[in-house]
Amino acid sequence: MVVLHCAVAILLVILLIIRMRVDPVIALVLGSLYLGLASGVGFTGTLAAITSGFGEIMAKVGLLIGFGVLIGSLLHATGAFKRIVTVLVAGVGPRRLPYAMAAVMSTIFPSIYVDVQVVLASPVARAVAPHVGRTGLPLLAGAIGTGIFSGYVFVVPGLAVLLIAGQVDVSLGAWLFWGLILGLSTALLTTFLFQMLLRTRYWKPVSDEDPDDAMEEVEAHDRAVEEVRDVNIPSLPMSVAPILVPLLMIAFGAFADLAGITNDFIDFIGNANLALFVGLLWAYLQARRSIGIERSNAAVSEGFHTSGEILLITGVGGSLGEVIGASGMGEALAGLFSADASGSVLLSILLAWFIAAVLHLAIGSVSVAALTAAGIIGPIIPQLSVSPVVIGLAIASGSLFAVHVNSNFFWMFKALLGLSTSGALKTLTVVTSLASLVSLPMVFLVSMVL
Repeated sequence: MVVLHCAVAILLVILLIIRMRVDPVIALVLGSLYLGLASGVGFTGTLAAITSGFGEIMAKVGLLIGFGVLIGSLLHATGAFKRIVTVLVAGVGPRRLPYAMAAVMSTIFPSIYVDVQVVLASPVARAVAPHVGRTGLPLLAGAIGTGIFSGYVFVVPGLAVLLIAGQVDVSLGAWLFWGLILGLSTALLTTFLFQMLLRTRYWKPVSDEDPDDAMEEVEAHDRAVEEVRDVNIPSLPMSVAPILVPLLMIAFGAFADLAGITNDFIDFIGNANLALFVGLLWAYLQARRSIGIERSNAAVSEGFHTSGEILLITGVGGSLGEVIGASGMGEALAGLFSADASGSVLLSILLAWFIAAVLHLAIGSVSVAALTAAGIIGPIIPQLSVSPVVIGLAIASGSLFAVHVNSNFFWMFKALLGLSTSGALKTLTVVTSLASLVSLPMVFLVSMVL
Protein backbone atom coordinates (compact mmCIF):
# COMPACT_ATOMS: atom_id res chain seq x y z
CA MET A 1 0.00 0.00 0.00
CA VAL A 2 2.89 2.36 0.69
CA VAL A 3 4.22 1.81 -2.83
CA LEU A 4 0.71 2.33 -4.22
CA HIS A 5 0.23 5.58 -2.31
CA CYS A 6 3.64 6.81 -3.47
CA ALA A 7 2.71 6.03 -7.08
CA VAL A 8 -0.60 7.87 -6.65
CA ALA A 9 1.18 10.88 -5.14
CA ILE A 10 3.63 11.09 -8.04
CA LEU A 11 0.83 10.61 -10.56
CA LEU A 12 -1.10 13.37 -8.80
CA VAL A 13 1.87 15.71 -9.12
CA ILE A 14 2.26 14.86 -12.81
CA LEU A 15 -1.42 15.33 -13.61
CA LEU A 16 -1.62 18.62 -11.74
CA ILE A 17 1.40 19.99 -13.61
CA ILE A 18 0.45 18.74 -17.06
CA ARG A 19 -3.32 18.50 -17.25
CA MET A 20 -4.34 21.20 -14.79
CA ARG A 21 -1.30 23.44 -15.43
CA VAL A 22 -0.75 23.88 -11.70
CA ASP A 23 2.55 25.41 -10.65
CA PRO A 24 5.07 22.66 -9.71
CA VAL A 25 5.51 24.11 -6.20
CA ILE A 26 1.81 23.75 -5.40
CA ALA A 27 1.64 20.33 -7.08
CA LEU A 28 4.62 18.99 -5.09
CA VAL A 29 3.20 20.20 -1.77
CA LEU A 30 -0.19 18.62 -2.53
CA GLY A 31 1.54 15.38 -3.46
CA SER A 32 3.52 15.47 -0.21
CA LEU A 33 0.36 16.08 1.85
CA TYR A 34 -1.49 13.21 0.17
CA LEU A 35 1.36 10.75 0.61
CA GLY A 36 1.96 11.62 4.24
CA LEU A 37 -1.68 11.40 5.25
CA ALA A 38 -2.54 8.35 3.13
CA SER A 39 0.50 6.35 4.23
CA GLY A 40 -0.06 6.89 7.96
CA VAL A 41 2.64 9.43 8.73
CA GLY A 42 -0.02 11.51 10.48
CA PHE A 43 -1.04 15.16 10.41
CA THR A 44 1.78 16.49 12.57
CA GLY A 45 4.33 14.07 11.13
CA THR A 46 3.49 15.03 7.55
CA LEU A 47 3.91 18.73 8.20
CA ALA A 48 7.12 18.09 10.13
CA ALA A 49 8.49 16.05 7.23
CA ILE A 50 7.57 18.76 4.71
CA THR A 51 9.29 21.51 6.67
CA SER A 52 12.35 19.47 7.63
CA GLY A 53 12.76 18.21 4.07
CA PHE A 54 12.66 21.76 2.78
CA GLY A 55 15.26 22.87 5.29
CA GLU A 56 17.61 19.95 4.68
CA ILE A 57 17.74 20.36 0.91
CA MET A 58 18.25 24.11 1.29
CA ALA A 59 21.16 23.49 3.64
CA LYS A 60 22.74 21.21 1.04
CA VAL A 61 22.20 23.12 -2.20
CA GLY A 62 20.55 26.47 -1.42
CA LEU A 63 23.70 28.61 -1.53
CA LEU A 64 25.08 26.66 -4.48
CA ILE A 65 22.01 27.35 -6.58
CA GLY A 66 21.85 31.00 -5.55
CA PHE A 67 25.54 31.66 -6.24
CA GLY A 68 25.43 29.78 -9.55
CA VAL A 69 22.43 31.78 -10.78
CA LEU A 70 24.08 35.08 -9.89
CA ILE A 71 27.33 34.15 -11.64
CA GLY A 72 25.44 33.35 -14.82
CA SER A 73 23.42 36.55 -14.67
CA LEU A 74 26.52 38.71 -14.25
CA LEU A 75 28.51 36.99 -17.00
CA HIS A 76 25.59 37.32 -19.38
CA ALA A 77 25.20 41.02 -18.56
CA THR A 78 28.88 41.77 -19.22
CA GLY A 79 28.93 39.94 -22.56
CA ALA A 80 31.46 37.40 -21.27
CA PHE A 81 29.59 34.47 -22.76
CA LYS A 82 29.37 36.27 -26.11
CA ARG A 83 33.16 36.60 -25.98
CA ILE A 84 33.54 32.86 -25.39
CA VAL A 85 31.30 31.99 -28.36
CA THR A 86 33.03 34.47 -30.68
CA VAL A 87 36.49 33.12 -29.88
CA LEU A 88 35.22 29.58 -30.31
CA VAL A 89 33.90 30.22 -33.83
CA ALA A 90 37.11 31.95 -34.89
CA GLY A 91 39.32 29.24 -33.41
CA VAL A 92 37.81 25.99 -34.65
CA GLY A 93 36.17 26.97 -37.93
CA PRO A 94 32.60 26.30 -39.00
CA ARG A 95 32.94 22.60 -39.93
CA ARG A 96 34.26 21.62 -36.51
CA LEU A 97 31.87 23.94 -34.76
CA PRO A 98 29.15 21.34 -33.96
CA TYR A 99 31.58 19.33 -31.82
CA ALA A 100 33.13 22.45 -30.33
CA MET A 101 29.72 23.81 -29.42
CA ALA A 102 28.67 20.50 -27.89
CA ALA A 103 31.91 20.37 -25.89
CA VAL A 104 31.72 23.94 -24.61
CA MET A 105 28.00 23.77 -23.84
CA SER A 106 28.52 20.59 -21.82
CA THR A 107 31.58 21.71 -19.85
CA ILE A 108 31.70 25.51 -19.48
CA PHE A 109 28.15 26.77 -19.98
CA PRO A 110 26.36 24.70 -17.27
CA SER A 111 26.94 27.62 -14.93
CA ILE A 112 24.09 29.50 -16.62
CA TYR A 113 20.51 28.55 -17.37
CA VAL A 114 19.55 26.51 -20.36
CA ASP A 115 17.35 29.24 -21.80
CA VAL A 116 20.21 31.77 -21.69
CA GLN A 117 22.50 29.22 -23.33
CA VAL A 118 20.20 28.66 -26.28
CA VAL A 119 19.66 32.41 -26.70
CA LEU A 120 23.44 32.87 -26.94
CA ALA A 121 24.12 29.86 -29.15
CA SER A 122 21.25 30.01 -31.64
CA PRO A 123 22.39 33.12 -33.59
CA VAL A 124 25.83 31.54 -33.98
CA ALA A 125 24.28 28.29 -35.22
CA ARG A 126 22.07 30.04 -37.78
CA ALA A 127 24.92 32.24 -39.00
CA VAL A 128 27.44 29.45 -39.66
CA ALA A 129 24.98 26.70 -40.66
CA PRO A 130 25.35 27.31 -44.43
CA HIS A 131 29.12 26.81 -44.11
CA VAL A 132 28.72 23.47 -42.34
CA GLY A 133 26.77 21.90 -45.19
CA ARG A 134 23.27 20.95 -46.34
CA THR A 135 22.34 19.70 -42.88
CA GLY A 136 24.29 22.38 -41.02
CA LEU A 137 21.29 23.80 -39.17
CA PRO A 138 19.94 20.51 -37.77
CA LEU A 139 23.46 19.32 -36.91
CA LEU A 140 24.24 22.49 -34.98
CA ALA A 141 20.81 22.44 -33.36
CA GLY A 142 21.38 18.86 -32.23
CA ALA A 143 24.87 19.68 -30.95
CA ILE A 144 23.53 22.63 -28.96
CA GLY A 145 20.67 20.58 -27.52
CA THR A 146 22.77 17.63 -26.43
CA GLY A 147 25.55 19.88 -25.12
CA ILE A 148 23.21 22.01 -23.03
CA PHE A 149 21.43 19.10 -21.36
CA SER A 150 24.48 16.83 -20.98
CA GLY A 151 26.11 19.62 -19.02
CA TYR A 152 22.92 20.38 -17.15
CA VAL A 153 22.59 16.88 -15.67
CA PHE A 154 26.22 15.73 -15.43
CA VAL A 155 28.64 18.65 -15.04
CA VAL A 156 29.15 20.80 -11.94
CA PRO A 157 27.60 23.34 -11.41
CA GLY A 158 24.64 22.37 -13.62
CA LEU A 159 21.37 22.83 -11.75
CA ALA A 160 20.25 19.21 -12.12
CA VAL A 161 23.64 18.08 -10.77
CA LEU A 162 23.19 20.20 -7.65
CA LEU A 163 19.68 18.87 -7.11
CA ILE A 164 20.60 15.20 -7.56
CA ALA A 165 23.82 15.41 -5.53
CA GLY A 166 21.97 17.11 -2.68
CA GLN A 167 19.21 14.49 -2.58
CA VAL A 168 21.45 11.41 -2.82
CA ASP A 169 24.00 12.96 -0.43
CA VAL A 170 27.00 13.01 -2.77
CA SER A 171 29.64 15.72 -2.49
CA LEU A 172 30.27 17.76 -5.62
CA GLY A 173 33.94 16.85 -5.34
CA ALA A 174 33.11 13.16 -5.59
CA TRP A 175 30.79 13.85 -8.53
CA LEU A 176 33.04 16.31 -10.37
CA PHE A 177 35.43 13.92 -12.15
CA TRP A 178 32.93 11.31 -13.30
CA GLY A 179 30.30 13.89 -14.20
CA LEU A 180 32.72 15.81 -16.40
CA ILE A 181 33.77 12.64 -18.22
CA LEU A 182 30.18 11.51 -18.78
CA GLY A 183 28.93 14.96 -19.75
CA LEU A 184 31.64 15.60 -22.35
CA SER A 185 31.64 12.03 -23.72
CA THR A 186 27.85 11.95 -23.99
CA ALA A 187 27.72 15.29 -25.81
CA LEU A 188 30.43 14.39 -28.35
CA LEU A 189 29.28 10.83 -29.03
CA THR A 190 25.65 11.89 -29.39
CA THR A 191 26.63 14.62 -31.82
CA PHE A 192 28.56 12.06 -33.89
CA LEU A 193 25.63 9.62 -33.96
CA PHE A 194 23.23 12.39 -34.89
CA GLN A 195 25.54 13.45 -37.72
CA MET A 196 25.44 9.87 -39.03
CA LEU A 197 21.64 9.98 -38.90
CA LEU A 198 21.57 13.23 -40.87
CA ARG A 199 23.51 11.60 -43.71
CA THR A 200 20.32 9.72 -44.56
CA ARG A 201 17.17 11.36 -45.91
CA TYR A 202 16.09 12.01 -42.34
CA TRP A 203 16.04 15.82 -42.60
CA LYS A 204 13.56 17.59 -44.90
CA PRO A 205 14.23 21.35 -44.94
CA VAL A 206 10.85 22.20 -46.48
CA SER A 207 8.88 20.71 -43.59
CA ASP A 208 11.45 20.76 -40.79
CA GLU A 209 12.66 24.36 -41.01
CA ASP A 210 10.53 27.42 -40.30
CA PRO A 211 12.85 30.42 -39.96
CA ASP A 212 10.07 33.01 -39.86
CA ASP A 213 9.16 31.95 -36.32
CA ALA A 214 12.69 32.68 -35.13
CA MET A 215 13.22 36.11 -36.64
CA GLU A 216 11.69 38.21 -33.88
CA GLU A 217 13.57 36.31 -31.16
CA VAL A 218 16.89 36.62 -33.00
CA GLU A 219 16.35 40.32 -33.67
CA ALA A 220 15.47 40.89 -30.03
CA HIS A 221 18.70 39.20 -29.03
CA ASP A 222 20.66 41.32 -31.50
CA ARG A 223 19.14 44.47 -30.04
CA ALA A 224 20.18 43.32 -26.57
CA VAL A 225 23.73 42.80 -27.81
CA GLU A 226 23.69 46.31 -29.34
CA GLU A 227 23.18 47.72 -25.85
CA VAL A 228 26.53 46.35 -24.67
CA ARG A 229 28.63 46.88 -27.80
CA ASP A 230 30.10 50.02 -26.30
CA VAL A 231 31.04 48.11 -23.18
CA ASN A 232 34.52 46.91 -22.40
CA ILE A 233 33.74 43.20 -22.70
CA PRO A 234 36.15 41.13 -20.57
CA SER A 235 38.97 39.24 -22.28
CA LEU A 236 38.62 35.50 -22.78
CA PRO A 237 40.65 34.53 -19.65
CA MET A 238 38.66 36.98 -17.55
CA SER A 239 35.39 35.74 -19.08
CA VAL A 240 35.97 32.10 -18.14
CA ALA A 241 37.69 32.74 -14.79
CA PRO A 242 34.47 32.97 -12.70
CA ILE A 243 33.56 29.52 -14.05
CA LEU A 244 36.92 27.78 -14.02
CA VAL A 245 38.24 29.03 -10.68
CA PRO A 246 35.40 27.45 -8.64
CA LEU A 247 35.81 24.19 -10.56
CA LEU A 248 39.55 24.17 -9.84
CA MET A 249 38.91 24.81 -6.15
CA ILE A 250 36.41 21.95 -5.93
CA ALA A 251 38.73 19.68 -7.90
CA PHE A 252 41.64 20.56 -5.60
CA GLY A 253 39.67 19.45 -2.57
CA ALA A 254 38.48 16.29 -4.30
CA PHE A 255 41.92 15.17 -5.46
CA ALA A 256 43.48 16.01 -2.11
CA ASP A 257 40.88 13.80 -0.47
CA LEU A 258 41.62 10.99 -2.91
CA ALA A 259 45.32 11.32 -2.05
CA GLY A 260 44.50 11.06 1.64
CA ILE A 261 45.57 14.65 2.37
CA THR A 262 43.00 16.30 4.59
CA ASN A 263 43.05 19.29 6.92
CA ASP A 264 40.87 22.26 7.72
CA PHE A 265 42.48 24.50 5.11
CA ILE A 266 42.01 22.00 2.27
CA ASP A 267 38.43 21.39 3.36
CA PHE A 268 37.90 25.16 3.38
CA ILE A 269 39.38 25.74 -0.08
CA GLY A 270 37.61 22.73 -1.61
CA ASN A 271 34.20 23.56 -0.16
CA ALA A 272 31.72 24.01 -3.02
CA ASN A 273 29.88 26.88 -1.32
CA LEU A 274 33.10 28.86 -0.90
CA ALA A 275 34.25 28.00 -4.43
CA LEU A 276 31.08 29.32 -6.05
CA PHE A 277 31.15 32.39 -3.81
CA VAL A 278 34.68 33.15 -5.04
CA GLY A 279 33.38 32.80 -8.60
CA LEU A 280 30.48 35.11 -7.78
CA LEU A 281 32.77 37.71 -6.20
CA TRP A 282 35.05 37.61 -9.25
CA ALA A 283 32.10 37.97 -11.63
CA TYR A 284 30.64 40.83 -9.60
CA LEU A 285 33.86 42.84 -9.43
CA GLN A 286 34.45 42.22 -13.12
CA ALA A 287 30.93 43.38 -13.92
CA ARG A 288 31.29 46.58 -11.90
CA ARG A 289 34.43 47.39 -13.87
CA SER A 290 32.90 46.51 -17.25
CA ILE A 291 29.32 47.73 -17.10
CA GLY A 292 29.20 49.89 -13.99
CA ILE A 293 27.54 49.63 -10.61
CA GLU A 294 23.95 50.17 -11.75
CA ARG A 295 23.98 47.50 -14.46
CA SER A 296 25.82 45.11 -12.18
CA ASN A 297 23.26 45.52 -9.43
CA ALA A 298 20.46 45.14 -11.98
CA ALA A 299 21.99 41.83 -13.11
CA VAL A 300 22.22 40.68 -9.50
CA SER A 301 18.59 41.65 -8.91
CA GLU A 302 17.54 39.65 -11.97
CA GLY A 303 19.51 36.70 -10.63
CA PHE A 304 17.77 36.98 -7.25
CA HIS A 305 14.40 36.95 -8.96
CA THR A 306 15.27 33.81 -10.93
CA SER A 307 16.93 31.97 -8.06
CA GLY A 308 14.00 32.58 -5.71
CA GLU A 309 11.64 30.59 -7.90
CA ILE A 310 14.12 27.76 -8.33
CA LEU A 311 14.98 27.60 -4.64
CA LEU A 312 11.31 27.28 -3.74
CA ILE A 313 10.65 24.40 -6.12
CA THR A 314 13.90 22.77 -5.02
CA GLY A 315 12.87 23.01 -1.39
CA VAL A 316 9.43 21.49 -1.85
CA GLY A 317 11.01 18.78 -3.96
CA GLY A 318 13.09 18.00 -0.88
CA SER A 319 9.87 17.99 1.14
CA LEU A 320 8.41 15.27 -1.06
CA GLY A 321 11.59 13.23 -0.63
CA GLU A 322 11.39 13.58 3.15
CA VAL A 323 7.74 12.50 3.23
CA ILE A 324 8.62 9.50 1.07
CA GLY A 325 11.27 8.55 3.61
CA ALA A 326 8.88 9.05 6.55
CA SER A 327 6.21 6.89 4.88
CA GLY A 328 8.36 3.77 5.06
CA MET A 329 8.76 3.74 1.31
CA GLY A 330 12.46 3.04 1.75
CA GLU A 331 11.88 -0.50 2.96
CA ALA A 332 9.38 -1.17 0.18
CA LEU A 333 11.62 0.21 -2.56
CA ALA A 334 14.59 -1.65 -1.16
CA GLY A 335 12.89 -4.85 -2.21
CA LEU A 336 12.57 -3.56 -5.76
CA PHE A 337 16.19 -2.44 -5.87
CA SER A 338 17.58 -5.62 -4.32
CA ALA A 339 18.08 -8.62 -6.56
CA ASP A 340 20.58 -11.40 -6.09
CA ALA A 341 24.17 -10.42 -5.45
CA SER A 342 25.17 -10.65 -9.10
CA GLY A 343 22.30 -8.57 -10.43
CA SER A 344 21.72 -5.88 -7.80
CA VAL A 345 24.00 -3.25 -9.32
CA LEU A 346 22.54 -3.67 -12.81
CA LEU A 347 18.96 -3.63 -11.55
CA SER A 348 19.53 -0.62 -9.30
CA ILE A 349 21.02 1.44 -12.13
CA LEU A 350 18.26 0.45 -14.55
CA LEU A 351 15.49 1.28 -12.07
CA ALA A 352 17.04 4.64 -11.17
CA TRP A 353 17.35 5.47 -14.88
CA PHE A 354 13.82 4.28 -15.64
CA ILE A 355 12.13 6.24 -12.83
CA ALA A 356 13.87 9.47 -13.88
CA ALA A 357 13.09 8.89 -17.58
CA VAL A 358 9.38 8.22 -16.98
CA LEU A 359 9.07 11.28 -14.73
CA HIS A 360 10.72 13.49 -17.34
CA LEU A 361 8.54 12.16 -20.14
CA ALA A 362 5.46 12.93 -18.06
CA ILE A 363 6.40 16.22 -16.39
CA GLY A 364 8.53 17.83 -19.09
CA SER A 365 11.09 19.35 -16.74
CA VAL A 366 14.54 17.81 -16.47
CA SER A 367 15.22 19.42 -13.10
CA VAL A 368 11.86 18.46 -11.55
CA ALA A 369 12.18 14.90 -12.86
CA ALA A 370 15.72 14.61 -11.54
CA LEU A 371 14.77 16.08 -8.17
CA THR A 372 11.70 13.87 -7.79
CA ALA A 373 13.53 10.71 -8.84
CA ALA A 374 16.38 11.48 -6.46
CA GLY A 375 13.84 12.11 -3.69
CA ILE A 376 12.27 8.70 -4.31
CA ILE A 377 15.54 6.78 -4.46
CA GLY A 378 17.67 8.82 -2.05
CA PRO A 379 16.26 7.41 1.20
CA ILE A 380 17.10 3.80 0.27
CA ILE A 381 20.59 4.33 -1.18
CA PRO A 382 22.29 3.26 2.10
CA GLN A 383 20.61 -0.13 1.69
CA LEU A 384 22.04 -0.65 -1.79
CA SER A 385 25.37 -2.16 -2.72
CA VAL A 386 25.90 0.59 -5.29
CA SER A 387 27.90 3.80 -4.90
CA PRO A 388 25.66 6.85 -4.40
CA VAL A 389 27.60 8.55 -7.21
CA VAL A 390 26.58 5.78 -9.61
CA ILE A 391 22.91 6.04 -8.62
CA GLY A 392 23.10 9.82 -9.02
CA LEU A 393 24.60 9.46 -12.49
CA ALA A 394 21.90 6.93 -13.43
CA ILE A 395 19.22 9.42 -12.35
CA ALA A 396 20.95 12.14 -14.38
CA SER A 397 21.08 9.87 -17.43
CA GLY A 398 17.39 9.00 -17.16
CA SER A 399 16.27 12.58 -16.64
CA LEU A 400 17.83 13.48 -20.00
CA PHE A 401 15.42 11.30 -21.92
CA ALA A 402 13.33 13.01 -24.61
CA VAL A 403 12.83 16.74 -24.12
CA HIS A 404 9.59 17.25 -26.04
CA VAL A 405 6.43 19.33 -26.43
CA ASN A 406 5.55 19.56 -22.72
CA SER A 407 8.78 21.49 -22.07
CA ASN A 408 8.93 25.28 -22.30
CA PHE A 409 12.51 24.95 -23.51
CA PHE A 410 11.32 22.90 -26.49
CA TRP A 411 9.31 25.83 -27.85
CA MET A 412 12.07 28.37 -27.19
CA PHE A 413 14.53 26.07 -28.97
CA LYS A 414 12.15 25.72 -31.92
CA ALA A 415 11.63 29.47 -32.31
CA LEU A 416 15.23 30.64 -31.83
CA LEU A 417 16.65 28.12 -34.29
CA GLY A 418 13.95 28.60 -36.90
CA LEU A 419 12.58 25.06 -36.83
CA SER A 420 9.10 23.67 -37.32
CA THR A 421 7.58 21.49 -34.61
CA SER A 422 8.65 18.38 -36.51
CA GLY A 423 12.13 19.86 -36.90
CA ALA A 424 12.41 20.47 -33.16
CA LEU A 425 11.27 16.92 -32.47
CA LYS A 426 13.81 15.59 -34.99
CA THR A 427 16.61 17.54 -33.33
CA LEU A 428 16.08 18.27 -29.64
CA THR A 429 13.88 15.29 -28.77
CA VAL A 430 16.01 12.86 -30.74
CA VAL A 431 19.39 14.04 -29.41
CA THR A 432 18.29 14.11 -25.77
CA SER A 433 16.88 10.59 -26.17
CA LEU A 434 20.14 9.47 -27.78
CA ALA A 435 22.16 11.18 -25.05
CA SER A 436 20.18 9.38 -22.36
CA LEU A 437 20.71 6.00 -24.01
CA VAL A 438 24.37 6.70 -24.81
CA SER A 439 25.18 7.73 -21.24
CA LEU A 440 23.51 4.70 -19.61
CA PRO A 441 26.26 2.20 -20.59
CA MET A 442 28.82 4.73 -19.36
CA VAL A 443 27.13 4.68 -15.96
CA PHE A 444 27.53 0.88 -15.92
CA LEU A 445 31.24 1.33 -16.65
CA VAL A 446 31.60 3.80 -13.79
CA SER A 447 29.89 1.31 -11.46
CA MET A 448 32.66 -1.19 -12.20
CA VAL A 449 35.24 1.30 -10.90
CA LEU A 450 33.43 2.73 -7.88
